[in-house]
Amino acid sequence: MTLVIRLHPQDDVVISLGQLVSGTVLETEEVTVAGLVPPGHKVATRAIAAGEAVRRYGQIIGFASQPIRPGQHVHVHNLAMGDFARDYAYGQDARPTPLAQPPATFQGIVRADGRVATRNYIGILTSVNCSATVARAIADHFRRDIHPEALADYPNVDGVVALTHGTGCAMDSQGEGLAVLQRTLGGYACHPNFASLLVIGLGCETNQISRLLETQGLQSSDHLHAFTIQDTGGTTKTIAHGIELIRQMLPAANAVRRQTVPASHITVGLQCGGSDGYSGISANPVLGAAVDLLVQHGGTAILSETPEIYGAEHLLTRRAQTPEVGRKLINRIRWWEDYCARNSASMDNNPSAGNKAGGLTTVLEKSLGGIAKAGSTNLMDVYEYAQPVRAKGLVFMDTPGYDPISATGQVAGGANLICFTTGRGSAYGCAPAPSYKLATNTALWERQSDDMDLNCGHILEGTHGIQELGAILFQNLLATASGQRSRSEIHGYGQQEFVPWQLSVIT
Repeated sequence: MTLVIRLHPQDDVVISLGQLVSGTVLETEEVTVAGLVPPGHKVATRAIAAGEAVRRYGQIIGFASQPIRPGQHVHVHNLAMGDFARDYAYGQDARPTPLAQPPATFQGIVRADGRVATRNYIGILTSVNCSATVARAIADHFRRDIHPEALADYPNVDGVVALTHGTGCAMDSQGEGLAVLQRTLGGYACHPNFASLLVIGLGCETNQISRLLETQGLQSSDHLHAFTIQDTGGTTKTIAHGIELIRQMLPAANAVRRQTVPASHITVGLQCGGSDGYSGISANPVLGAAVDLLVQHGGTAILSETPEIYGAEHLLTRRAQTPEVGRKLINRIRWWEDYCARNSASMDNNPSAGNKAGGLTTVLEKSLGGIAKAGSTNLMDVYEYAQPVRAKGLVFMDTPGYDPISATGQVAGGANLICFTTGRGSAYGCAPAPSYKLATNTALWERQSDDMDLNCGHILEGTHGIQELGAILFQNLLATASGQRSRSEIHGYGQQEFVPWQLSVIT
């Protein structure tokens, strides 16, 4: 049985496939293990001097903070961050991606204006936290698990969801934070997965609904109703008003049918959370292979989490479609460096405690594994948070690394499907877009298959190849886009995970 995985000939470490105990001989490396090494963690394959760079994936993941002997466990106790030059080589590795013929298809919902949905919800958005309770009460009236009769006559409606948040007031009325919040809400209001929508406010908040609609080019209609608690006459009347409006919306929302459309209408947001030492070996490369197929079939994939590509950004700039696209990415990196400095923070505050327990040591190591989700095609454009994604192919959206905030921006930008890899067992959903979950290892799959959609542990066991499992994943994503429910949808995840990025100073 293989005990470790070597990822690149130039690597200074190998990755354990199970618990290694002192004295275990790694025959392929001619190294004897010294001490305990947990699954997914790193073992040194040569002597490394203090201050010397350590490589995994053929790239620098940190610097030895003390001398490391062959066979020793390499982790937070002897590996640290450090600065080093990176060659951005803008566009040097960019290559055209031939489109597949005939294109893959799925069963989508075509809206009157030509947009294509993967789900069919009625949504409730709030302008401010003060209207969250009202919004949730309206949505709860239509919950199938509590009031099955409420939607019994509307089988084509996936549900009524309230997406609430914790801000909207006590912020600069002309500042960047309010603009980002309005852009996020506007992106959701225009999302094809919403057949119709309510926007509910309190009435006196900074984020005035009239201004929100104006800045986002939205107008009240049969499909969009906006009102406030104060104008409607209080909580009880507002809940009753919202329930009645949704009852009026339901017949039209139900009058849809799925039809065959090309896969070019799929936009996938790429996420990884609760990563471990196997993420960059199994689930992320499998997702990357599926992304390559999606791009070949004309679709779009959004890579995000800027702090979690830090130290690996040079591998993306080399694939930039143009030098300008590559520079846009580096400009976002520089913004983050300045943002962290202004707030006395650091770009290397990643990985999390769970990531470290799973074998990751530095943000460099995490980033190098994380960008494997993006496959191998050209980087076509770079977007700021929640901006509408117009380009086809692989793009990047600037977001924090915190998954709910990051995915919220992706969905606001147009993602109608989220694909989420995890090695520790993240539980997550993202209404109105379905979220498809990939487990990095079989132990996680067996322990938490109730939350997972695909086991990528087969890669570690050698029973499947990355391209083989990537092709299976691509077909599963087409099925999910066609209406097949993911595990997170079955459990009802998705409403609480709406978390717009808060940039404003709250006063």
